[in-house]
Amino acid sequence: MKRALSLVLGLSIVLSTTSCASIFTGTKDSIAFTSTPEGAKVIHKGKEKCTTPCSAEIPRGLGKQMVMFEKEGFQTKEVKLTKTFNPVTLLNILLGGAIGVGIDAATGSLTKYSPKSYTVELESK
Repeated sequence: MKRALSLVLGLSIVLSTTSCASIFTGTKDSIAFTSTPEGAKVIHKGKEKCTTPCSAEIPRGLGKQMVMFEKEGFQTKEVKLTKTFNPVTLLNILLGGAIGVGIDAATGSLTKYSPKSYTVELESK
């Protein structure tokens, strides 16, 4: 009986201190990038993620998220990644409460990227 009570108590603590969106949808989204012409570097927060056409895991965040497309002989193009509300965070009302919403906010899981693909046309220098 003590073991079952300990298990229930432990599970309750874990559920009340976790965040639904972070658990169910993660903290990153896979986004597809294409460019005309192909072969542009996709750069996010100063780090090269991939070369078009490609997909990259981009961490979510509450702030503005930008990616740059760079290719020699072409002008660099900066694109803002758009986000929408992640409805999974509504489960925090039932399971995680304020703590869960706070964790989702800290990890960026309150939102998700939409659309999941971006295409840019680069202009010659």
